[in-house]
Amino acid sequence: MELRQLRYFVKVCELRSMGRAAVELGVVTSALSQQISRLESELSTRLLQRASTGVTPTDAGMAFLHQAQLTLRHAEGAVHAAQQARLSGHVSVGLAPTTASVLGVPLMQAMRERYPDVRLHMVEALSGHLSTMLQARQLDLAVLFQTPTPRRWSVAPLLDEKLFVISAPTLAQRPLGAKVRLSQLADVPLIMPSASHGLRAALTAAFARVRVAPNVVAEVDGLALLMDAVRAGQGATIQPGAATARHSAEDVVRCQITDAHVGRRNLLVSLSDDELSPAALAARVVMADTARRLVRDGHWIGARLLEN
Repeated sequence: MELRQLRYFVKVCELRSMGRAAVELGVVTSALSQQISRLESELSTRLLQRASTGVTPTDAGMAFLHQAQLTLRHAEGAVHAAQQARLSGHVSVGLAPTTASVLGVPLMQAMRERYPDVRLHMVEALSGHLSTMLQARQLDLAVLFQTPTPRRWSVAPLLDEKLFVISAPTLAQRPLGAKVRLSQLADVPLIMPSASHGLRAALTAAFARVRVAPNVVAEVDGLALLMDAVRAGQGATIQPGAATARHSAEDVVRCQITDAHVGRRNLLVSLSDDELSPAALAARVVMADTARRLVRDGHWIGARLLEN
């Protein structure tokens, strides 16, 4: 099996056409088809379903495609490392919006200092979407929240976060003081993510546990807009302290929820070690070190470190 064959196969899957793939690769269609056939013969399985409308990968082809993409990325990283004689390559990292608020820039700075030749690709998205991207191998690493994960992933506990009622100082119904219980929030107007959001689902269960129906006045699926609405006095929200990382004490105030069952666990999740490039393995260490430093220095509000 040759890297050339893997490149040919990946390109055909991307374009769903032998002819278009041949043009883009700069080879004749017959030569491309012959290389794919040799690959199928070597694997003793059919990788592509050929039809008059184009080609599509079979189930075996889809499984092989994911591994072929990883192999090509690792090969590219190995070439760059050999050329520059130091760690280089490309690493894709996923962070949820609240996590990105506190970890994003410090992680970029730490990677630049330690591994200046590693190109970092940062993705900000909801935890569920990041999990899907990891499954599709579009990410190497991500910080996810407590969720079932495939066995082939590497999962390490990172930190626990307290949740806070966050509001504008001028909101009349906001809880007073530094701490509050969920049972005291029935009359607080809340701006929350929609039901598809993992945090909303967890809070709905937590409110049900204390037999309180939350007063949700609006739903916003986007941290920036949600916090803008809170700052404008449209209502309070419930988020981890990291959500206030970009806001001053004059803009918003926090009141910690003390219920023992209310919080959020952060997990450092990656593809399995044998699937990660050297650059990605190094980035995973840098991510964990940076998160721990932020917590220990008091920059990750409401966070408590966990032991691996």
